[in-house]
Amino acid sequence: MTGTSQNRQAVLQDLSGEAALCRLSELATEFGAERIASTARSVAERVSEGRFYVACIGQFKRGKSTLLNALIGHSILPTGVIPVTALPTIIRYGRHLGARVRFQGATWTDIPVGAVEDYVSEKKNPENAKGVAGVEIYVPSPLLETGMCLVDTPGLGSVFAGNTAATNAFVPHIDAAIVVVGADPPLSWDELQLVDAIAKEVHDLIFVLNKADRTSDGERTAAIEFTCNVLERRLQQKVTSVFEVSALERSESRGPNRDWDSLVQKLEDLVRQSGLSLVRDAGNRAIRHTAEQLLAVIREERDALRRPAEESEQRIARLRETVAEGELALGDLGALLAAEQDRLSRVFLERREAFLKQSRFPAQGEFMEHVASMVPRRNGPAIRRDLNHLAQKIVRAHLGPWLDSETRYAEELFCKTSQRFIDCGNDFLHRLAGSGIPGLESLPEELNRDQSLQARSHFYFNVLENVAAPASPFLLVSDLVLGILGLRGRFVHDAQAFVDHLLEVNSSRVQYDVDERVRESRRKLETGIRELLREASAIAERALARARTAQAAGASAVEGAVVRLAVVEREIRGILSSGDRVQSLQ
Repeated sequence: MTGTSQNRQAVLQDLSGEAALCRLSELATEFGAERIASTARSVAERVSEGRFYVACIGQFKRGKSTLLNALIGHSILPTGVIPVTALPTIIRYGRHLGARVRFQGATWTDIPVGAVEDYVSEKKNPENAKGVAGVEIYVPSPLLETGMCLVDTPGLGSVFAGNTAATNAFVPHIDAAIVVVGADPPLSWDELQLVDAIAKEVHDLIFVLNKADRTSDGERTAAIEFTCNVLERRLQQKVTSVFEVSALERSESRGPNRDWDSLVQKLEDLVRQSGLSLVRDAGNRAIRHTAEQLLAVIREERDALRRPAEESEQRIARLRETVAEGELALGDLGALLAAEQDRLSRVFLERREAFLKQSRFPAQGEFMEHVASMVPRRNGPAIRRDLNHLAQKIVRAHLGPWLDSETRYAEELFCKTSQRFIDCGNDFLHRLAGSGIPGLESLPEELNRDQSLQARSHFYFNVLENVAAPASPFLLVSDLVLGILGLRGRFVHDAQAFVDHLLEVNSSRVQYDVDERVRESRRKLETGIRELLREASAIAERALARARTAQAAGASAVEGAVVRLAVVEREIRGILSSGDRVQSLQ
């Protein structure tokens, strides 16, 4: 009997978890809480099948998708140097490769595996604009055959404290986690917050330092020591190991094995030793979360029934006033920061001009040093091509560090300017917290003050290949003649001009790229806070609608509804206490 069958049979022997979730789902549907109902049904299904979720989490650019591709032996998840994953993607066992997608409010639909990127990548589905509710990929991987499902999650770095909204929403479904860290930086504040939140629910955390091939032994040792110290202080538990791997090397079947085999063995041990308990814990955790959410819905319903309509109207009026003031404050602040952005643009232009002055002479000097050591050739077109490629290599070496320094400088400036937006948003949230409007618990308590550039870089080095080779028959003939005569001066002169041209063009593009990243990041931050305002308004309006409906029903209808709520509340608390007893016996 396979591990999956053993898990399924063991869980089916005690249907209390699955049955409880199905009943809670029915109650949620009765109260119109379809999101809660759908989540409960989904967990009940995977509990009955003996499946548990191991989520791969970490900041963007940690190589999470590449790591998962290497673990399952198939390159099916989109990867790249920019944030690519827009929403959690579940990878589960299947006899054949396959995939399916589910949109919000719809059923599952089969899709080609090659089309997965259209739904899960940030490029083709930015911020989940397509409204995808879930994506599952079926893979014939032995690692997944015994019930484990791997989950690719969006990289961290949201405006909201803790992590991106999509990853945050998935936290209650995580049964174990692969935490992917790096050497630069070793562990971000967002990552630490998320690990802390997950550790409160689950015990199995596997720490992996990816991209080990890009760092020295000393850098990796320092990063692992730092990571362990920070995690142990925060989690109040010993971190026994951090696996050093290079998912890219593994995918390309090159380089040393490092800790790869140990990592795979750790996952296999997790399935064998903890798979059954993880499935049961997932069911119990889902019962607890679902019951607590439903009890909150009942409290809201009861408050709406008992509260005088005039009081509800007054509370909603106060909240509308708060939202309007927040919108006005954001509008005034946006105008001020737009002027500040213009000033920053001039600063970036001045820094570019300073870079050109500082880099032209050294770049030309390096170029001539290399020219002096080159072996003379008689093929004129080849000479021009070699010199132009040399020019590209030298300019790239100067532009790379400058791009990094400009990005760091822009990060600092953005952090300073964004603080005014953050303070404005937090003031709004603090005022909302005192409004007494039910349902606002879903809003964050505070916006993250540790901001970074949210917009990705679009800069790519311009090699100008059309300049790097002869562009006309006349120039080709001329190069052939000059090469035969051994006259390299023309080639060197043109290549020196090419160095200046590459510096000019690409430094301008770096300046524009950094400037646009700051502009786009500010727009995203402002948009995020405005969406927060709209969400608060929507919650308030729903609360008011419930109050109006309750009052319009009449006294006897209100009393009957209160009695019904009491009956349902007792049932939910009974399910919750039963789940607690089952968990204590395990």
